[in-house]
Parts: sequence; C-alpha cells; structure tokens
Amino acid sequence: MGKDYLYYKYSDFLKKQYLAKVYKLPVNLPVTCPNRVNGQGCSFCAESGTGFEAMSAEISVTEQLMKTQEFIRRRYKAQKFIVYFQNYTNTYLPLGSLRKYMEEAAKLPDIVEIAISTRPDCIREDYLDVMEEIADTCHISIGIELGLQTANYHTLKEIRRGHGLAEYLDACLRIQKRDFLLCTHAILNLPGDTLEDVIETAKIISIMGNHLVKAHSLYIARETEMARLFETGRLEIGTKEDYFLRLQTFLEYLSPDIAVERLFSRIPEAEALFSNWQTSWWKLQDEFLAHMEAHKSFQGKRYDYRNGPALKIFDDR
Repeated sequence: MGKDYLYYKYSDFLKKQYLAKVYKLPVNLPVTCPNRVNGQGCSFCAESGTGFEAMSAEISVTEQLMKTQEFIRRRYKAQKFIVYFQNYTNTYLPLGSLRKYMEEAAKLPDIVEIAISTRPDCIREDYLDVMEEIADTCHISIGIELGLQTANYHTLKEIRRGHGLAEYLDACLRIQKRDFLLCTHAILNLPGDTLEDVIETAKIISIMGNHLVKAHSLYIARETEMARLFETGRLEIGTKEDYFLRLQTFLEYLSPDIAVERLFSRIPEAEALFSNWQTSWWKLQDEFLAHMEAHKSFQGKRYDYRNGPALKIFDDR
C-alpha cells in the first residue's frame, strides 16, 4: 500500500463529488459564539475565532468571495468553489441574517457548496429548513461542520466547551435526515484525553454518518485560558510521536468512507505560543505518512465494531 492510499484524502472526495478542481473560500461573518456570550468561551479559543485565514467580517460576503476567488482561480486553476463560513459559530445568527448571507454567497458564479462551521448546540430544524430551501433553489450542496473536539464529556466540561456529547448526537441525527454533507472536527491530544478517548471519538464520528472529518493537533493561541496554563507550566502538550500514535489510531478506527480534510492544525506563527512542535505542517504530514507505512497502518484497519461484532462467533456454526 503506497502512501497515497493510507487514508481517504479530501481532494479525492472533492473530485468524486464535483468532477472538477474545487477550492474552499473562507469567509468571516459578523458573528460570535454562545459560549462567549454566556461565559469566557472555550479555553483554547482565540479572539479570531479561527477566522484568521479570511478577511475582516466588516467586508461584505460578496467582496470577500470575489477577491479570494479571483486569486485562487488564477493561482491554482480552480474551476469550482466552496464558500466556507469559518469563524466562530455561523448559525448563531438570527435566521433572516443567515439566510441573507447564504443567498448572497450562492449567487456568485461557480459556487457548488456552502460549508457552515458551527456548534452542536446551534443546530435547529428551522435553520436546517432554510439551508435545505437554499440548496434546492440555488442548486448547490450544503455542508455542516460541527466542532465536537472529543467524545469525552468530562474533557468537554474541562475545556469549557459549553455542550456535552448528547448535543452532538442530536445535531447529527437531525442533519442525517437532510441531503447535507456532515463534517466533524476533533482535537486528538486535548489535556486529559487518553488513547481510549481517541478511539471512542473515531467510533462515534463513524457511527453518526459523517462524510468528512478534520483532525486537529492542539495549538496554544495567545491570550487564551490554555495560554495562561501553558505559560505557568500547568499544561503540558504531548510529544510529536504521541500525536502520531493518536492520529494513526484515530484513522484505523475511522470508517474508510469518511474523507479526511485535515491531519494537523494551522495557525499563524505570530498568534501561537505553541503549534505543531514548531514544525511546518507539510513536513509533519510527510513524517506521519512515513510513520503509517512503517506500521503497516491505514484508515479503517480496525473498522470492525458495527453491526453486532460479538455475534461473529456464530458465523461458522
């Protein structure tokens, strides 16, 4: 098995889904997060709300997209585009506002999908109805990205996530009823999480019918609660080798039908106290693929836990 086939790449998923060269265009909306309104927010979350790859939210959706689209089309010869509402919680808006932003994005040429980054506790039927209506009217796909981070509800509480596992399961079940693409984000080396938590996270993401997953390595953004713990020595991050083992295990338990959009996190160097063991993500990726080959590992290797596995003892009787 060559290194190109160790896991189901997002680029291969896009080619199969849209039969063209497709790129994501990040967009920042003037939105916040219920976790920040009701408290201090997640302990790892920076002021940028992970929207550092896009322009200011004060710039219109149309202007953000047109400028980015022109650059990506020229540099990468892209043919089609996915609009990615990226920062904070993009369904934490009045429904009319969300509709307006989605319709504005969908009107631009060569848009095949709108991907919406949000939280499990911000999924509701009337919001899904509007997304479905826009998908049908504008003839585009809708993708919903849920930030789960971990299946360990004790860790979710510890990092002040503001929701538990049940909210994630509820959101997935509601999204499954629609013809939407579902993606889940998971941080594989959160403080307190063990390898067993990584396995359980992979299992739940697989069982809940995800089409895509983003695996993240924990980074420490400046001016966050985790930054304060890190600077005072109260938070330690595991080694690169430990993360490789976690990522390998995660992929082995992940359904082979789920495309992997990301293996490591990315954040501008100026905004991070710690990121990826001070190594570029592309070098880490090469090292990790070599690690997978050396261990004869591949995505779905341990995907054997569905459909009553304990009954296999009766198969030959």
